Amino acid sequence: MSIIDRRIAEKGRFTDGLTGLVFKAYLSTRKAVAQGPESENRYAPFYLWESSAGMNDFLSGPGFVAVSQSFGWPSVKTWSVWHAEVSEFIANARFASREVIPIRPHARLDELRGRETRYAREFVEQHGALAAVAGFEPTTWSIVRFQLWKETPPAALVADDCIYAVGHISRR
Repeated sequence: MSIIDRRIAEKGRFTDGLTGLVFKAYLSTRKAVAQGPESENRYAPFYLWESSAGMNDFLSGPGFVAVSQSFGWPSVKTWSVWHAEVSEFIANARFASREVIPIRPHARLDELRGRETRYAREFVEQHGALAAVAGFEPTTWSIVRFQLWKETPPAALVADDCIYAVGHISRR
């Protein structure tokens, strides 16, 4: 993990101002700190793109080639963004939380989308998150809730086993 920390410190700024990027959060968690059934060392970058074109340009560009040559060919999880709230203070983020929720078969997606949009807004407007993203993935039928925080997020709002440290935030 010290290699990951060093790489974030040295190279994180290279994605600052990347075309099409809303933000990239450089996330990590350590087995000694993490709790729960998924406790392990993890590097988990999270990107929010203005459109799929920015993501495709990045994944087919030299920056991704360099990462994949250094760390292997990763699986890239993608979600269709239903809603994103991003505070002007996002650069102050030091923690992130992520929760993946299965969608029951034949659920009313319009109702889920409305609820998740409200949750994302509430995380920022009422609970102090610096950013909140609600996404949908129709291959595995799941919802992702992602938030960025200045302080450790309130336990009542997030799943305990999905808290990350933020090493750097890149923005457009």
